[in-house]
Amino acid sequence: MSTSSLDLQKFMDKIKKAEAGNQLDLSSDEDLSIAIMNLISIEEHLFFTANKTGKTKYFDLLNETREMRKELLKMIVKDPEGEVWCTSKHLLAASMRLFEVGTKAQTKGDKAKAHDLFKKSYDLYNLFWGINLGMVKEKDLKSTSELPALSREASGKGLNLKSADFMGKISGVIGKILDCCRE
Repeated sequence: MSTSSLDLQKFMDKIKKAEAGNQLDLSSDEDLSIAIMNLISIEEHLFFTANKTGKTKYFDLLNETREMRKELLKMIVKDPEGEVWCTSKHLLAASMRLFEVGTKAQTKGDKAKAHDLFKKSYDLYNLFWGINLGMVKEKDLKSTSELPALSREASGKGLNLKSADFMGKISGVIGKILDCCRE
């Protein structure tokens, strides 16, 4: 068994143990994350509506919605390190948008494109959880200086995942952990 497989198994064991002790209510947190996604979408729509109509009252509503979204996001993103807060918000926003574009592609009959977009959406959503459940650790990341194809300037001096299949592994594990149907 590889080191990453052992790490994933240890993480799964930790989650099962925590669930047994009722320390985690992931089904409620999953519902909350979907609500946050929708609040982000509402913020975007209020922004465009304000600009399209010229009515500033929509900016006021946007601000109220933003404050609610921030309050709710704090319930999931606790003590964020670095830019984890913003990364989490953008992962949820991108996941929601890819899901919506995938739904439109499916409606147009382009199932292959839809399924690709749905997978990307799901992977981003699971990366959000991987980060916020502490599954994505520093050892899973490598410095941009170790990546030959990217310069520090081009990558924003950030960190990148070690392998291309990391997202798939995260999705597989998180998919087993999160079950919105558990009450």
